[in-house]
Parts: sequence; C-alpha cells; structure tokens
Amino acid sequence: MTDCIFCDIINGKKPGIRIFEDEKTIAILDIYPIATGHTLVIPKNHSKNLFDIHPDDMSAVGISVSRVAKVLKQVLHCDGINIFQGNERAALQEIFHTHFHVLPRWFNDNIVFGAQRERLKEDSTLVSKLKQGFLR
Repeated sequence: MTDCIFCDIINGKKPGIRIFEDEKTIAILDIYPIATGHTLVIPKNHSKNLFDIHPDDMSAVGISVSRVAKVLKQVLHCDGINIFQGNERAALQEIFHTHFHVLPRWFNDNIVFGAQRERLKEDSTLVSKLKQGFLR
C-alpha cells in the first residue's frame, strides 16, 4: 500500500513508539493522545477498515486489543478503558488503515463523547431487514 502512514510505521519507514508487537499486529502510542497511554492497535496487513479486513487479521487485532487494554489498566492504574474504532469519514475515520483506539480513562478526566440519545422505538421493518442481512 502506498501513502499509508500506518504501513510506513509497520515497515519502519516512519517512526512510531511501539509498545507491543506480534506476528500480525502492532500497538503504538497515539501521536495526538486524548489521555496518557492512548494506544492504537493496528493489523500489519493493510485493510481500509472493518469492511475489508481479513477475518484472521480481525481475530488477531481483537486479541491484541484485549492484551493492550489489560496492560494499560495494570500499569497506569486507570479506572476504565474505552475501545473505539471508526469506519469511513462519517464515522470520523481519518487514517484509512484499520486501527483500534485503546483509551485509558480516569474518573473526572474531562473526556466527553457526546451524542443525543432517546429511547428506542421498535421498528419491525428495520428489525426484519437487519435479521435478513445476516442470512445473506
């Protein structure tokens, strides 16, 4: 893949502070962290996002995300961990190489994820369409 910052980091062409690496994934500290220890877990094989990642790479990323979260909690003594990931620009994806943010959280850390929420109104047409989507 050309012009991918994460591929360049994986291949050693660009710097990145690696805190973990295995055969299929790397974990690096985010260059613009939201909190101390904010880490990105990235598959070594390029994929744009969850819509095209190979299932084996997704499995490896899931295992690494869990491992990184446990180490961050143990080492930083944080009160919790957020895991987040975006797919496409509308979901705030900025770098088009699949990656997961592992974000240590502390009570009163002033990090806010805001969204308007309202109680679910059951929509049988929507439910039916979603269920059918899994049968394809």
